[in-house]
Amino acid sequence: MSSNALLAALLVASATATAQTPEPPPSGTPAPSQENAAPATQEAAADSTEERIRQEVDKRLEAAKQEMREEIRAQLATQSLASDWQEEWVEEKRKLEVFSLDGYYRLRPNLFYQFNLGQAPELSLWNASPRATEKTQSGADMRLRLEPTFNISEEVRVKAQLDVLDNLVLGSTPSLGYPNDNFQLFDVFNDGQVSPEAGLNALRGSVRVREAYGEVSTPVGLLRFGRMNAHWGLGIVRNDGNCLECDFGDQVDRVMFVTEPFDGFYVTPMLEFNEEGTVAQPNGQSGQPVDLTNADDSHSLVLAVARRDTPQQVKAKLENNQGVFNYGLHFSWRQQRYEASGLYTSPAVNADGSVNQGSGFVQRDANLYIPDVWLRYEERKFRVELEFAAYLGRIGNRARTPGEQNNPNLNQSLDVVNFGGAAVGEYRLLNGQLNIQLELGFASGDRAPGFGAYPARSRTQQVGSTQAVLEGPQFNCGVGGCQDNAIRNFRFNRAYNVDNILWRQLIGTVTDAFYAKPTVRYTLTQGFDVFGSAIYSQAIYPESTPSFADRMLGIETNLGARYETEDGFVARIDWSVLFPLAGLKLDPDANPATAAPDLATAQSIRGTLGIRF
Repeated sequence: MSSNALLAALLVASATATAQTPEPPPSGTPAPSQENAAPATQEAAADSTEERIRQEVDKRLEAAKQEMREEIRAQLATQSLASDWQEEWVEEKRKLEVFSLDGYYRLRPNLFYQFNLGQAPELSLWNASPRATEKTQSGADMRLRLEPTFNISEEVRVKAQLDVLDNLVLGSTPSLGYPNDNFQLFDVFNDGQVSPEAGLNALRGSVRVREAYGEVSTPVGLLRFGRMNAHWGLGIVRNDGNCLECDFGDQVDRVMFVTEPFDGFYVTPMLEFNEEGTVAQPNGQSGQPVDLTNADDSHSLVLAVARRDTPQQVKAKLENNQGVFNYGLHFSWRQQRYEASGLYTSPAVNADGSVNQGSGFVQRDANLYIPDVWLRYEERKFRVELEFAAYLGRIGNRARTPGEQNNPNLNQSLDVVNFGGAAVGEYRLLNGQLNIQLELGFASGDRAPGFGAYPARSRTQQVGSTQAVLEGPQFNCGVGGCQDNAIRNFRFNRAYNVDNILWRQLIGTVTDAFYAKPTVRYTLTQGFDVFGSAIYSQAIYPESTPSFADRMLGIETNLGARYETEDGFVARIDWSVLFPLAGLKLDPDANPATAAPDLATAQSIRGTLGIRF
């Protein structure tokens, strides 16, 4: 029993004794006779004393209960693992609130200037305006993210995450759009919007379900099953995208179990369902859909082992000038025997459940091994954190359609050998008011033309005597065999944001490159920060760049400010400028008369208005 609870019990006993024992008269005062005493006055005084004591006891009992709640929270907090799949393990066993709701709302205005870098549309990495004379693109988008939790009991919960009007551009889906009721003839008369409906007036519907899973706390660990966010380390491979400025994020269908065999050490086995392939209703009937064949399934067996302190433990250690050392290994093994060709580009299964003859199965015989190591050391004034990961394995047949899998010029095997990492060093001065940070990142490259960020988007343009390759697969196989049968370019997760223009918008993600990013952040007052950074980016191989000859890609500067209140309001603004370097310029001919124009500076202004709840 805690000290407050024990004190409360003593007060109860004292109250009882006080109520039963009469108080002696003061010295020198004759004791009144029984008949002269005032029984009503004595009873009133006793009642008043008992009430005061009862109130004090209630206060002490409530304090004792609160202390016990805090002790439960602290005990559960010691069972944390990492910020993705263990955050609920850190929480208390909820307060028996049947329903709780978290999330945020954001409105994000932005302005992009000269993102084509002054190049012709066919040579631009950016989707230029259809009006060639325009250099500026601007607008605003919004998102409402809801994170409901249904607490069935202290040990059993159901959780979800939904995005409402996700990245919806303000002014899109006008009321005169499809389906149009012909009330308006000209767009200028439109004065409102309708809800987005996928396939009718928008590519996405109004609501997107990101997470839906069950969670059970057992005496030996935490069981979680369903569709959930995935995150590990800094987030260069697995990133849940749970930030106010994020656009992407990973969700995975899996069953996992978190256990703590030793204090502070966590072991988490997982089974992930990456792809089930052909799924249909048997005989065209509604009801439970089934996976028609296991041959085209892609599953992962995952094991995560980590040593990690909870946020409460980290805070206590730092306040006592102690160091905090956390680390972990996340290892995945993924395989697939066959791939269902045309599954997402044409109906692979007819309405009656039969396989569409226009699609079929390609023997893939693929295996991937994905090790990911994470380390973090922190003291009161500095932090060092790094993550290193690799994709290793083999794809037995590169054919994309059933007709190609027996063609010796189209069915060669491919090796997968790529790796990358990021490291962040942070130093705090002036009691944390000034923050100096250096981030370094590396993603292995491939000499094949194009960056390989989106290898399925092959972009080749003949300009003069030069063939410009902006994007494409990172291997070279054809008649007579393969000149390059390996995929060596590592790709950062798209939710891992390094900058605002080059990697985030023009290329799509960090790949085949090295970058260095120093950042300075200063807190003017509580909740109000100003910051600035510069990002230098360089390709690993010049053959991957549009220039095909130079590795230097660009220098991007970023200045901004961020304001956040205790009640959840967030406002942020970023001004970014990209100074492109020679690696991004295509010079199609040596003749100056036909050379591509000089690269132009790109700029962006991003704003964010948000409310967290």
